[in-house]
Order: sequence, then C-alpha cells, then structure tokens
Amino acid sequence: MISIKKINEKDIDLCYELDSNTISLWTKKQWDNELKKDGIKVIGLLLSNLVIGICVFHVILDEAQINFFVVDQKYRKQGFGSYLMSYLIKQCEKLNINKLFLEVSHSNVTAEKFYSRFDFYTVGKRKNYYKDGSDALLKEKILTTK
Repeated sequence: MISIKKINEKDIDLCYELDSNTISLWTKKQWDNELKKDGIKVIGLLLSNLVIGICVFHVILDEAQINFFVVDQKYRKQGFGSYLMSYLIKQCEKLNINKLFLEVSHSNVTAEKFYSRFDFYTVGKRKNYYKDGSDALLKEKILTTK
C-alpha cells in the first residue's frame, strides 16, 4: 500500500539513510539544518511502512523550490516517483503556489526526462555547480495563472 507521510526532525536518520544510499547530497548535519528551516516541507513516500522516497521543498510566498527529490533505486521506474511528484504538485496547488523550481545536473539525463514529463522547462544554468564539475540546469514549472 502506497501512502504519503509528513517528515519531521525526528525522522532525520531515515532521511539521511535514504540520501546516503541514493544521491548522497547532504550530510546528517545538513539534513538537521534543512529540517529546521522556516518554510521547509518534507514528505515521504511509503510502501507499506517503508520510506522509499523523499521530497524536500521550500515555500517562499507563492513559489516553491524543490531542494531534494529521490526514490530508492530498488523502486525506480515503477511509477513511485511520478506518484510523489503528482502529490507534490497537488500540495503546491492547494498552497496557491504559482511556480515550482528545481535544479538538476545536466548529466542526469534520466532525471531531466522525468521532470520534463511534468512540464518543467529549463530557464537557466549554473556553470560547474556540482562537485563533479557538471552544470546545474534551473527548471521551472508554472502551476497557476493569475
């Protein structure tokens, strides 16, 4: 059974473990800092009681930035990422978010294809942004029109 759970500071070990086993983006201290920031929302995707995906997003007025989005490698290409992204988009619409932003490495072709399926478009680039020297593509999705 698939469900969504709000993640909070007490779940830091869970977040760090999934991150360490996938993209290794943040240290445990960085996770701790992220979970304490104002405007940060964290949702977990559960299969039965196992967290298989996490999304961290930062709401600022009528915009949101996805800071972290991952699904455990064992569960990729099975629709779980799409389920989590669809849920995120619905939550943002309920919060009256107009634009959703994210960054992705230009070398991460799989993630780029995934985000394009949800109508994220490249609006900028940050040169040599990642540790490996790859560029970050800045992507935007328009959610509502006013």
